Amino acid sequence: MLNEPSLCTRREDGRNLPALVWQAERPLLSASSAPFGGGLGVRGWVVNATVPMSYDRDDPVEHLAELAERFGLDGPGMGLLTGVNVAKVVDRTDTGVRVWATVGLGVPIWAAAPPERIPAETASTGGGHPVGTVNTVVYVPARLGPAALINAVATATEAKAQAIAELGMPGTGTPTDAVVVCCPTEGPEAPYGGPRSTWGAPLARAVHRAVLAGGARPVPPGSQRPGG
Repeated sequence: MLNEPSLCTRREDGRNLPALVWQAERPLLSASSAPFGGGLGVRGWVVNATVPMSYDRDDPVEHLAELAERFGLDGPGMGLLTGVNVAKVVDRTDTGVRVWATVGLGVPIWAAAPPERIPAETASTGGGHPVGTVNTVVYVPARLGPAALINAVATATEAKAQAIAELGMPGTGTPTDAVVVCCPTEGPEAPYGGPRSTWGAPLARAVHRAVLAGGARPVPPGSQRPGG
């Protein structure tokens, strides 16, 4: 089981910055695109840390290792960074699948786009729009086979893109999105993780609802949503 995250605060560059820390009751099988501890393997914790929009460190792996040490996290784990205030995390549950998402959509992009002269990760956003990142952490309560675990990452990404489309944003994500999918190391292996599979279907629904809720913009007083 992946426990509810703890909201921690650390002092960094003269600021108080939040971070979410998940700890597993026992190590979990994981597939992740996290900059720290990503890939396939057995992991025991996850950190999702807010950094300033002006973040310019070129050593995120070392930075996340420092944060793990600061939070007293031992053994292998995964670390994510975002410009979003992680205290605004959105969580959703469906058929035992747990999802937590921190949603920043300041710079939506299409996955397939013409080559850019300046990499999107370092380009100035202009217009005062903050760089956005969608970080998604998923816990599936049944063991997934290796292929199913990778398929579950794809399913989570598809559900995220569906939510972004329904929010009316011009893109499929942001340049810096990351996802974590983890499950128990024991038990019969579920062979599939696609959006119509036993565990992929509730995973997709939970991710979709979390990103949709996290990306929804508050309605200004005295105004209505379209059709409202």
